[in-house]
Amino acid sequence: MKVKMSDIYKKQVGGNHYRNMVIQPSEFINKNNLPFAEGNAIKYLCRHKQKNQKEDLLKAKHYIDMAIDRDYPEPVKEIKKEKKNSWGIIK
Repeated sequence: MKVKMSDIYKKQVGGNHYRNMVIQPSEFINKNNLPFAEGNAIKYLCRHKQKNQKEDLLKAKHYIDMAIDRDYPEPVKEIKKEKKNSWGIIK
């Protein structure tokens, strides 16, 4: 089943690397209200073979790392202070 694309998604400025896709990444991203980092990761994953190969995969990975950092940050570890006795000896 072919998905009907509105006229806005038929236009591509700067290349043709999305034209042969059934659903262009921008249409998918917008219709699903995806955040910036996730949207860019999808865009780069979809186009890597037609455009910048490994560089686009690395860009996608970078945006995935951004989403992980944003949504699942590492808890801040508390630094334990060394306890010393009155003579300066560490306990």
